[in-house]
Amino acid sequence: MNKNNMEIEKKYLITRLPDKLDEYVHHHIEQGYVCTRPVIRIRKKLTYQADCLLGKKLILTVKGDGMLTRQEFELEIDESSFDSLAKKVSGTIISKNRYEIPLENNLTLELDIFDGLLNGLIMGEIEFPDEDTAKKYNPPDYIGREVTFDERFHNSILSSMSEADISDLLSLMNQGN
Repeated sequence: MNKNNMEIEKKYLITRLPDKLDEYVHHHIEQGYVCTRPVIRIRKKLTYQADCLLGKKLILTVKGDGMLTRQEFELEIDESSFDSLAKKVSGTIISKNRYEIPLENNLTLELDIFDGLLNGLIMGEIEFPDEDTAKKYNPPDYIGREVTFDERFHNSILSSMSEADISDLLSLMNQGN
């Protein structure tokens, strides 16, 4: 895999989980950041359908600046490269389960249920074909407040937060701020 393109993505807090979540393809993801400005990320992604492991990918990602739209370059790497880069990660390794939930108009909600230090955080991301579609989009009712432009909810920032900062953020979320 070698993907180099523009990513147009909105981020949301999730107010309630969709029904039958276990029926969707999902991934267990562990990711760390070698650098957060610019974003240089490594990711281990295990893909499951029900309880059956379908595959494993190790990915190096470089992201440009931006909140809604930014350039993204992805390259699949081998285990040795991943392990070498993992030693250079700063901050927390983020661990989450991501569910791919089909939406109308060929869109997909990537619903992330975090564990570890970020346990309790549930967010969703939707990638769009263009900015106009993104700006006009009205999400289903179980998708809550949009946090695209709140950098506290970007994984690269979450990975560098202290336990106290994460606790404060989760408390604010529960209060609706």
